[in-house]
Amino acid sequence: MNQLTTLRIEQTYKTPRIELNPMIGDLFFYGKSMPENASKIYEPVLEWVNEYILQPRPVTNLKINLEYFNTSSSLWISKILKALTNIQNPDYLLMVHLYISEEDFEDVQEFDDLKDSFSPVIDIFLNSTVSVGLRLYATNEKSEIVKDTLVLL
Repeated sequence: MNQLTTLRIEQTYKTPRIELNPMIGDLFFYGKSMPENASKIYEPVLEWVNEYILQPRPVTNLKINLEYFNTSSSLWISKILKALTNIQNPDYLLMVHLYISEEDFEDVQEFDDLKDSFSPVIDIFLNSTVSVGLRLYATNEKSEIVKDTLVLL
């Protein structure tokens, strides 16, 4: 098997910056995701993730800081999340870091609200073979983190 290398996709007006680093287990999505052809952006990412899960780091940090994403992007991100839940070592940890607006953060402070708001994401984690944690970050209008909370699933 070839050594997996860092995958970088530069940000454009319609696509996010994506950086996937196998050496430290950081997978980072930043910006906006509204490509006309989402598979062109996300298919190589999913292929990379499918290789990564064969030899993952003990802690994988998936950081999703997308101001906006369209439906096709959300489908691809769901596929990527689903693939990451197939890391075969139950002692390993998948930490999902979600960055949301401060207003949205205030709306989901109660766990039941959190479950309702993120049920599509949480549903993906239900049959996970890896331990999963979810960390929510509230960001202000300057994209600065002002609050955070940790939820272990």
